[in-house]
Amino acid sequence: MENAIDVRDLVVARGRRRVLHGVTCAVRRGTVTGLLGPSGSGKTTLMRAVVGVQTVTSGTVTVLGRPAGSAPLRRRLGYLTQAPSVYADLTVRENARYFAALQGQGSAEADRVVAEVGLAAAAGQLVGTLSGGQRSRASLACALIGRPELVILDEPTVGQDPVLRAELWARFHELAGAGTTLLVSSHVMDEAARCDRLLFIRDGRLIADDTPDGVRATTGVTDLEEAFLRLIRAAGSGDRGAPRDGTGPGVGGPRPDGTVA
Repeated sequence: MENAIDVRDLVVARGRRRVLHGVTCAVRRGTVTGLLGPSGSGKTTLMRAVVGVQTVTSGTVTVLGRPAGSAPLRRRLGYLTQAPSVYADLTVRENARYFAALQGQGSAEADRVVAEVGLAAAAGQLVGTLSGGQRSRASLACALIGRPELVILDEPTVGQDPVLRAELWARFHELAGAGTTLLVSSHVMDEAARCDRLLFIRDGRLIADDTPDGVRATTGVTDLEEAFLRLIRAAGSGDRGAPRDGTGPGVGGPRPDGTVA
């Protein structure tokens, strides 16, 4: 299966501080891949690099066969940021129709995505009066306009109730079943089991790249949160003797392909 995203030896630095340390990973087409890790681990930076809006120090990011940020990708990619990216003084429907018009789409497409994220009943409501979870869904609707081939979702379920979270994940898998590729970040470990494949990131280093069952088998535990903690400990034990800037894996640390020795 062809990869939708290929990341090779990606390094991102801000001043003297490295945010990503030589990350290498791939995301297959038509899958829901989870990017899991605690807040501040580098998830958003990696996603920004995939979208093409992040300055990188070194390495390459290829998206749908083109360098990340290439102009032809703009209509093929949907991006949901952590902060709501809709206008507070417009209604949900007006926001969706505005973003649809930017892509040459009509009102029917805007109304479709509003219904798809469960906001049909609130379509005429000003975004500024919505709850935080509803604002996130309004942003998600705009990201899904035009049926993009690749959708990047930065913590899309934060602030959502359990029922809606389940509905959103079901919808993500419906999209993947129709051929859309989704990269979904979260710091909530119970969402890991909902993904086809997992990328675990910690302190800017990829410490696992596997299926949920593969992670369980590697760590010897069924609980994915405990599995993540074991991976952290395994990676940490390999930091002794590794360069302080993170350029070498060290014994027992992450291999170049992101798996754990």
